[in-house]
Amino acid sequence: MKVIASSIRKGNVIEQDGKLYVVLTAENIHPGKGTPVSQIEMRRISDGVKISERYKTTDQVEKATIEDHNFNYLYEDPDGFHFMNTENFDQVQVPKDVIGNAAPYLQENMTVKLSLHGVVPVAIQMPQRATLEVVDTEPVTKGQTASSSYKPAILSNGVRTLVPPHIGTGTRIVIMTEDGSYVERAKD
Repeated sequence: MKVIASSIRKGNVIEQDGKLYVVLTAENIHPGKGTPVSQIEMRRISDGVKISERYKTTDQVEKATIEDHNFNYLYEDPDGFHFMNTENFDQVQVPKDVIGNAAPYLQENMTVKLSLHGVVPVAIQMPQRATLEVVDTEPVTKGQTASSSYKPAILSNGVRTLVPPHIGTGTRIVIMTEDGSYVERAKD
């Protein structure tokens, strides 16, 4: 399916020279003079090589046919990450480079959206938020104002983040999976 370059977004899969690429960033640049262009950074799915392309915004780009399905995360092994389709219970193995920096936030039975090209997983869409436990943080200092002073903490998945001073070790918190930032204390 041909689309114009300016409509390409992050997570889209495009086909070029018979190979599939997943879009990492897509930016439309409108200089004061000259032709507007779309700057697209993408990763070749077959071998993980990153490339950067520049198209005129009106250029036609081949967008690959992708189906999104809900999958439950099962487990990780040396071959990659294993997921199960929630509709037909088919299992699929996803390579580590497709998961990328979302890997620490995967939790057992977590439902994610996997984009499939045929039967090949090409991209993952995580839930926006994840609940994790704080395993290490500094103790509360008396008299410390809560307004702007966040303190470092290590979560149960090994990720470092900043939390408000009232959060202690053992507290379950909700974080954004995109950047690992603190949202709120978990309500469970």
